[in-house]
Amino acid sequence: MKSRYRMFAGYNAWCNERLYEAAAKVADADYRADRGAFFKSLHGTLNHLLVGDRIWMRRFTGAGEQPPGLDAILYDDFEALRAARRSEDTRISRYIERLSEDDLNRILRFRTVVNPQTIEQPLAPALDHFFNHQTHHRGQAHALLSSILGNDATPSFDLIIYQRETGVGLTSIS
Repeated sequence: MKSRYRMFAGYNAWCNERLYEAAAKVADADYRADRGAFFKSLHGTLNHLLVGDRIWMRRFTGAGEQPPGLDAILYDDFEALRAARRSEDTRISRYIERLSEDDLNRILRFRTVVNPQTIEQPLAPALDHFFNHQTHHRGQAHALLSSILGNDATPSFDLIIYQRETGVGLTSIS
């Protein structure tokens, strides 16, 4: 099962590189414009992706910054946000590499941000949510990019393309 999370960590970093490469082509006014997305703009959505990852990585590891809220703008500057994103993706990959199969069954205990309550669950389903959350909000960012740049200028984030390009996930999962 760990190989699946290793694949998702690699896929996450791959997608984020493609996302930021496309976002770098967007004019600042379009990048920051409220387009009615859940986190308003492409800028807000990219910041939220980092916020969510930091919240979950703190839950997983007990270390790292605790963002002040789900809609926090951690970095106003695009290049600083991009650098932080790359750093967080490296942190995620290193964390996954350190996990054992037994770790995936351990109980994770954490407090939720919205309507605070204590949750206990095995680590594996929490990791499933973690990677799915990234995919969900990257999809929102993709829709924003498509509306700004057009479909032809917006890269695919399909997992199967990542698998074909890297060879990861094309063999059996163990």
